Amino acid sequence: MATTTIYLIRHGVTAANKEDRFAGRTGEPLHPEGEAQALAVAGRLRAAGIAAVIAGPLMRTDQTARIIAETLGVEVEMLAALNEISIPHWDGLTKAEIRARFGPEYPTWLDTPERFRVGGCETIGEVQQRVVPAVAGLAREYAGRAVLVVSHLIPLRAMLLHHLDLPISAFRSVKIANAQLVRLTMEPGSDRGRVEFPE
Repeated sequence: MATTTIYLIRHGVTAANKEDRFAGRTGEPLHPEGEAQALAVAGRLRAAGIAAVIAGPLMRTDQTARIIAETLGVEVEMLAALNEISIPHWDGLTKAEIRARFGPEYPTWLDTPERFRVGGCETIGEVQQRVVPAVAGLAREYAGRAVLVVSHLIPLRAMLLHHLDLPISAFRSVKIANAQLVRLTMEPGSDRGRVEFPE
């Protein structure tokens, strides 16, 4: 089995991103600027030999994936494990509204993310536990080829912490802008890949 290259991308920008809202698992669509970002990414990946585009199930990841896949002439696959973190009572709220309504939850989320535990919600560790094996499975399925994974900031950060061998407490040290490409190179049988942030 040969080396697999997994390109990771956070979905294109949305109105919620611009308004500092927690989109969560809402049906937030791409902003026109996000559509343009996806087209630009497709242009950058034309020569990468992308075999498939795999995306989380929400509208903004699906739209990003389909814009890129159509340009590259490949299929889109949906993978539930790439979904955004589940914090239902935050969905659609601004960061200021979350602070006002839910007391210490947001300060904990910001300052000590490894301690964020709220009933009925996922933790970052739980997100990591579903995303890391899912991407490892893609590395095996597409061994020796290149694929594009379209997800969200929180799942991508959680997964990259694993590959960078960093704890959950380092969550905010991983910066990923909307439509930013990250390259993960995985060798057969390896639990961790090499992470690169192409210019």
